Amino acid sequence: MTDHPPAPPPEVILVVDDDQDIARFVEINLQMHGFTVVLAHDGEQALQMVSEHRPDLAVIDLRMPKLDGLELTRRLRADPMTTALPIIMLTAKGQTVDKVVGLTAGADDYLVKPFDTAELVARVHSTLRRNQEYREVSPLTGLPGNTRILREIADRVRGGTPYAVCVFDIDRFKSVNDAYGFGRGDEFIAVLASCLHGSVRAAGLPPAFLGHIGGDDFVIVCAPEQVRAITSQAVEDFEQAADQLYDPIDAERGYLELTDRRGTIQQPKLVTISVGVALSTRRTFTDPREVITVANEMKQVAKNQPGSFVAYDRRRSG
Repeated sequence: MTDHPPAPPPEVILVVDDDQDIARFVEINLQMHGFTVVLAHDGEQALQMVSEHRPDLAVIDLRMPKLDGLELTRRLRADPMTTALPIIMLTAKGQTVDKVVGLTAGADDYLVKPFDTAELVARVHSTLRRNQEYREVSPLTGLPGNTRILREIADRVRGGTPYAVCVFDIDRFKSVNDAYGFGRGDEFIAVLASCLHGSVRAAGLPPAFLGHIGGDDFVIVCAPEQVRAITSQAVEDFEQAADQLYDPIDAERGYLELTDRRGTIQQPKLVTISVGVALSTRRTFTDPREVITVANEMKQVAKNQPGSFVAYDRRRSG
């Protein structure tokens, strides 16, 4: 029997509205869609609820007594603990100025009263998703992270159109960190991200997807016929750019000189790239993690070859 990981806890939505009927309507409908809901009926109560419940999103009515939605939003944005909290503003019908003012104050989206259940739930889901993607972007490269990568591959798996998943990794990257420190290592990662971005843009249509798993690991999801052009250009561009990041003496002799803990001198070669490629045209995948696993297996095959190398999975299903 396989143990399944525990389901994540439901997301907590804070609903702030002085109209108790509307607040209750929103609460019931969000609960029906699996959310945990906490209610507040004015801005001051909402601030207390935020500190107690740490909601994942707030639905805030613009027009309220005491502390209105505008001032509440400003205070939430000014607090480092809540500055990234997604906010949907509720505005009155026909009040275009309210929408503009609410968005200017820092709201992520708005809903015009009266609204139906489907629109409410759709706005909540889309705002949460956008916020999650924003938080998962790599601060070093600005590229989407693991959750977005898996969703991209899952969309390809379901879509039925042929696709390829390419996993990129810098060989002997640890030697760069050991020789020069993590700051220089980050420069190598940023340069690889730039080279991959350039190769994806040059590949044209259909648009390929580029993500950053973490460290020196990247993923490109593209059409099978784009793989050769993308990987060839990325490898060539990176090897040229990486040479400029080494100290001149190291670049000229073609290797680094490192002394290990025992005093032994090591001479690792300069970095290259290993690429593992999984193809939907070779086998049928049903899970995005399975595709990543196969691409990683191929990446390990590539690492056993001299220099930069692209290894394709040639195995077939069944």
